[in-house]
Amino acid sequence: MSLVNLVDNLFNWLQIKLVADRWPEDLAARDTVSFFADMLKEDHGVDVSQLSYEVDGSFVHVIFVQEGKKKRQMFEREAAEKLLRDIEQEPRYGF
Repeated sequence: MSLVNLVDNLFNWLQIKLVADRWPEDLAARDTVSFFADMLKEDHGVDVSQLSYEVDGSFVHVIFVQEGKKKRQMFEREAAEKLLRDIEQEPRYGF
């Protein structure tokens, strides 16, 4: 069993996925997306081939399939996009 619960793991995946989608050339971000996806698959039985997100107003929904059932986890958009905003505001990252 993972030390990271499902909701926290989904949130971690979402935060770095937003970064990787913003900067697709960022290999470290893509590798980190894969790391969290692997954790979701191995520790929580999530079908990562069906893992996605949708932005809806002030929320971001992570859509996933676990044990054959389609599920949705909602996160506040402001919290989900915090890592992305922090990177955009940090000049040393060069973006």
